[in-house]
Amino acid sequence: MPPLSVLIKPSSSLCNLKCKYCFYHSIAEKRLTESYGKMSIDTLESIVKKGLEYADSICTFAFQGGEPTLSGLDFFNKLIEFEKKYNIKKIPINNAIQTNGMVINDKWAQFFAGNKFLVGISLDGPKDIHDANRIDLADKGSYKRVMQTIDLFKKYGVEYNILTVINSYTARHINKIYGFFKKNNFKYLQFIPCLDPLEEEPGGHNYSLTPERYTHFLKTLFDLWYNDVSKDSFISIRHFDNLVGMFMGYAPESCGMLGVCSCQFVIEADGGVYPCDFYVIDEWYLGNINEIGYEELRTSKPGMKFVDVSKHVDHACRECRWQTLCRGGCRRSREPFVNGKPVLNYYCESYKEFYEYSAPRLRTLAAKFSQRI
Repeated sequence: MPPLSVLIKPSSSLCNLKCKYCFYHSIAEKRLTESYGKMSIDTLESIVKKGLEYADSICTFAFQGGEPTLSGLDFFNKLIEFEKKYNIKKIPINNAIQTNGMVINDKWAQFFAGNKFLVGISLDGPKDIHDANRIDLADKGSYKRVMQTIDLFKKYGVEYNILTVINSYTARHINKIYGFFKKNNFKYLQFIPCLDPLEEEPGGHNYSLTPERYTHFLKTLFDLWYNDVSKDSFISIRHFDNLVGMFMGYAPESCGMLGVCSCQFVIEADGGVYPCDFYVIDEWYLGNINEIGYEELRTSKPGMKFVDVSKHVDHACRECRWQTLCRGGCRRSREPFVNGKPVLNYYCESYKEFYEYSAPRLRTLAAKFSQRI
């Protein structure tokens, strides 16, 4: 059996923030059941037991939401207990979590450090930028609490990275955001494009990321990053790291850059499994982990259809000089479908302009890093 990566939503769509651009809130609204509550310990045990039976070389359990920490620290202690109990093959296990940081205290930080969790924490930049969209249930900004959590991570040696959502506002202020991250010595950064609600024509919200603003964002951020990296000032930006790796001949590790979907095993709180975090809707329900195993889920009719649909390549992509690098981009940015097939990526022109702009320097970095191997 292959390596296994599972994305678990132990608190379903429950969250203690109400970020204005939250894609999962819009996803949950499209289901018959908006929230599945909190995951039972029995379901967690099924996920781990069957996962460690299925996987061979490595197994990754990642947690996301909603806000996964709402399930409580005892839930995650049971995770570690089950991993020790069922890892009969002694394969490496990676644990990861994406959090907004609102409930993290010393005990949480000690747990993450002691169990070698990789933690992604959501931070859109300095206070004025972060608090513009990432607000709590009382309409107050969450910046101060996030920074307190990051201080705890530093105190206890938690391995963490910063996740920033590229929206209409952050795209216009990337110079300020990047400078803020450098000032705080944040070395591992991820930037993900904001998503409009599924099945809507993109661009209809105040937070919506337009192709023009995405182009500006990509080129500006790349200039800042390249200036540092070319001087051996290390800063990791996942998208750019992937591109350099591709110029070096490696396959991208980022899902949206593969050119075709795979079954990601996203597990909701009730044990229901879906092929992708962006498609946790009734149409793409694969089955329940309490009832069947990972191989049956992967080869289920909806699972196979999900992958097959993503194989469609737009004619414009076939003609594009950047096709082998771009590969059409993430399927989610090729919505809404036409005649059951994904359309040209909404950010197609952004990527064309960006690759034209950055490719010579990406090749330079690839050559430089290849010499060090």
